Amino acid sequence: MKSYVAEFIGTFWLVLGGCGSAVLAATFPEVGIGLLGVSLAFGLSVLTMAFAIGHISGCHLNPAVTLSLFASGRFPAAKIPGYIIAQVVGGIAAGGVLYMIASGGPDFNVADGFASNGYGEHSPGGYSLTSALITEIVMTLMFVLVILGATDQRAPAGLAPIAIGLALTLIHLISIPITNTSVNPARSTGVAVFVGDWATAQLWLFWVAPIFGGLLGAAIYRYIGSSSD
Repeated sequence: MKSYVAEFIGTFWLVLGGCGSAVLAATFPEVGIGLLGVSLAFGLSVLTMAFAIGHISGCHLNPAVTLSLFASGRFPAAKIPGYIIAQVVGGIAAGGVLYMIASGGPDFNVADGFASNGYGEHSPGGYSLTSALITEIVMTLMFVLVILGATDQRAPAGLAPIAIGLALTLIHLISIPITNTSVNPARSTGVAVFVGDWATAQLWLFWVAPIFGGLLGAAIYRYIGSSSD
């Protein structure tokens, strides 16, 4: 149970830190943190939790990562359901806390998006479903490659959280204009359920694409990271 609780807490922090920065601070008058700040917030949330709970649960915080670690032979199948449930519930709990905080503001309107992921008219830059699909697949693929490489026994010890956190920051710098950046079904679900309507209607893409991309990343790393030539 301790690993499941750790995954709940870690995903809660990821969604509250990342989506919270987007909802509360991104466009705050005069001192808004903007796209760069939101990207850093997501990266820092993973980096801090990797140091805090990595030794307890592995700090997956993401169903796509959990399934990719299983596909790469590093995670047992029996723990998959518990991890994914803990991650999704943690994301929704964070969304609920964020909603309670944000709804106390004078200009809050959940219909504005609430940091939800989307495509088409709900993409920050108006990007199509195809663009969103490709982006989420490729970004999650690269994220999983970094995770698997940084946590490989042959990699420099103790530096994995930094590499993983910076990778997530870079991913957000690239893809926020396209989908608001998911690469994580739990992160997407955590806020989409409070928006409903279009956010839940488009949520399928932010489950399918990250999981597919993550599995591709796992397959690629099993090939390039194997000890044989």
